[in-house]
Amino acid sequence: MDRAGFCLAVKRAYPPSTVNRTSGMTQPIISVRDLKKTYVMGSEKVHALQSITVDIHKNEYVALMGPSGSGKSTLMNLFGCLDSPTAGDYILNGTNVSTMDDAELAEVRNKEIGFVFQTFNLLPRLSSLDNVALPLVYAGFSKSDRSDKAADSLEAVGLGDRMDHKPNELSGGQRQRVAIARALVNNPAIILADEPTGNLDTKTSIEIMEIFEKLHQAGNTIIVVTHEPDIAQHAHRIIRLRDGLVEKDERNENIISAFDAEHRYKSGEHVVE
Repeated sequence: MDRAGFCLAVKRAYPPSTVNRTSGMTQPIISVRDLKKTYVMGSEKVHALQSITVDIHKNEYVALMGPSGSGKSTLMNLFGCLDSPTAGDYILNGTNVSTMDDAELAEVRNKEIGFVFQTFNLLPRLSSLDNVALPLVYAGFSKSDRSDKAADSLEAVGLGDRMDHKPNELSGGQRQRVAIARALVNNPAIILADEPTGNLDTKTSIEIMEIFEKLHQAGNTIIVVTHEPDIAQHAHRIIRLRDGLVEKDERNENIISAFDAEHRYKSGEHVVE
C-alpha cells in the first residue's frame, strides 16, 4: 500500500480527534504543570522529575530524549498512565489523571494510549490477529467486532497476509508492525512508542519509522521515546530532559523523512553524519 492509501485507510478506521474550530487552534492533548516524581529508596529520596511543565497538542509528532537518569523513562510512565506523579497536574485529553488510583489509570490507559514497546510484548501462543485484538477484550467488544477491528489494523500496517502467524513465525520488523497494529486498534488519543527500533537493524528501523510518519500524516499524535538521534530526527519536535528538568524543547528544523532515509539507505548514503 502506498503512502496515500495507508493514510486513507488509517483515517477511515481510526478518525483522529478534531481541533477546536472556534479558536482555530488544537487543544493540548497532554498538559502537565509542575509535574514531580520522587521515589523513596530506603532512607534516600530520588527526585526523578523535579518540575516538568509542557503541552503536547493533537497531531504533534514528538521525540522525548535524554541520557540515562534524565527522567525520560519516568515521564514516559506518567504520560502513559503507568504511574502517578508525586505532585503537579497531568491533564490527558481534558481529564485530570494526576490523582487517579490504579484501576482508574488502567481504564484511561486502555482508552487513550496505544503502546509500542522495544521488546514487542506479544504473547507467543497467540496469532497476530489475537495479539492485536487483546486490548478490545478489556474494552468489552464482541468477538466478531474484535476480529474485524484487529484485521483492519493489521491491513493498515501491511500485514493482512500474516494474521494467522504467531510471533515466532514473523521477522522482528513484522512483530513490531503487529505491536503497532495493536496500539492502533482501540483508536487511542496518543501512540506512545518506547525505543520502538531498539532491537531492529537499520533497514527495518527505517521501515518502522515510515509507519509512524504515515500515522502522523493520517492525523495521529505520536510520542517516541528514544536515545537515538537519527530516530529523533524523524519527529517534528524534540523535548530533551536532563536531571529531571526540561533542558530544551524545540521544533525540529532538520526533519528527516523516513522515505528519504530509505532512499539514502538503499543508495548507500549515511542518514545521519
